[in-house]
Amino acid sequence: MTQILIIGAGPTGLTLAIELLRRNVEVRIVDVANEYFKGSRGKGIQPRSLEMLDFMGIADEVMASGTLYPYIKLHLGPFGIKAWSLGTRHAATEDRPFPNLIMLEQWRTEEILRAKVASLGGKVELGAGIKALHQNEKHVTVTLTNGEAVVADYVAACDGGRSTTRGLLGLRLIGASVDEGVSVVADVEMPDLDRKFWHAYPLRRGGMHSLAPLPGGQLFQLQAPAAIAADSLERGIQRLTGKRVNRVVWQSNYRHQTRMLDQYRVGRVLIAGDAAHVHPPSGGQGLNTGLQDACNLGWKLVSAIRTGDASILDSYEAERLPVAASVLDMTKALHTSVSKSRGDRTNQLGLSYNDGRLSTGVTVGDLKPGDRVPDQRLADGSRLFETMRHGGATQLMRPDLNHVLIRPDGYVAEVTAKSVRSYHGHEVVQVEAAREKQPIPKES
Repeated sequence: MTQILIIGAGPTGLTLAIELLRRNVEVRIVDVANEYFKGSRGKGIQPRSLEMLDFMGIADEVMASGTLYPYIKLHLGPFGIKAWSLGTRHAATEDRPFPNLIMLEQWRTEEILRAKVASLGGKVELGAGIKALHQNEKHVTVTLTNGEAVVADYVAACDGGRSTTRGLLGLRLIGASVDEGVSVVADVEMPDLDRKFWHAYPLRRGGMHSLAPLPGGQLFQLQAPAAIAADSLERGIQRLTGKRVNRVVWQSNYRHQTRMLDQYRVGRVLIAGDAAHVHPPSGGQGLNTGLQDACNLGWKLVSAIRTGDASILDSYEAERLPVAASVLDMTKALHTSVSKSRGDRTNQLGLSYNDGRLSTGVTVGDLKPGDRVPDQRLADGSRLFETMRHGGATQLMRPDLNHVLIRPDGYVAEVTAKSVRSYHGHEVVQVEAAREKQPIPKES
């Protein structure tokens, strides 16, 4: 028997595994695939996700592996025009240490996450998907595709947009396709194409075609209508760019969809990531929303296991479902727009849980219960985000006695004059705020 069985070893499942393992919860992670994903698909890491990765101690490695989003070069017939970037170029500040969208291939993000899982004593079991599921009041029994029966306290379904677990639970994604077309995404090696730019061809038949330079090497990510590969993808790209294609490393077809579940919990089974919501690629929200699902769910599963009270798991759906709905509305609008200002609109730093039952107490300045806590220097000179890597809750002790209790996922739980020692089964570590940091600023 295991405490948590995670179905799916993509970014969401791996992040959830880290959140559980670093808090000493027993985890098994299984995936139906026989090999690790090798494509770039979800290539944008948003600022709020980088902060979450910082709590796990791996943001620096992600930053070192990735790049800022390049400027777009619009190809209009014989003319090439340098245009805008879909990412920002803000300077890091004390309260916003990761201000910009970072480009990093999904396979590399997963590689970094897997290495962290391994360092915590976990491992991914390939070739083992879910075949059947039965649950009662005490546990869940899952039959895997390799024939093994696994009994777990809870199951987390992180098995993607075509989730088998979702089907076994009788759940259906609600929503629609944004358009009727089929698109192709591919990683292609093109040594002769200028890597300083994200090349965009807006006047081509069928819609936008683009080639984004991926960090390191000679690979570009192609996004285009699937018709580009009518005879062969290589020839289609050569006609588009006039440049040779050495090889196609990976490719996949997809439809632009905005779909989501209307419930994230069925008894002892929780659904997260693309299994719960499917996004078009506009704005780089799919991977990031799944990662933050995992950060929200992880500490709550730990609470349920430590306290024996599963009611806190209801707050997972209550907090994350409205976020997914809002993000899907935004990405649908971005898909049909030519907006240049996506960076600050999509960085997820303004996300809050103000209306949730876990957010109580008074407001300090502009900081409300449920808000993201900005990073800052503490009285001893250390960074707040660094101290939050301990995995529990944190109380920021302030001279004015408006002490800020911070949830394990970095949001304000409560502002109170009391000293707090425990929060839903998590130890509270107290730190002293620097006196000159009054009031605490809020990022938007």
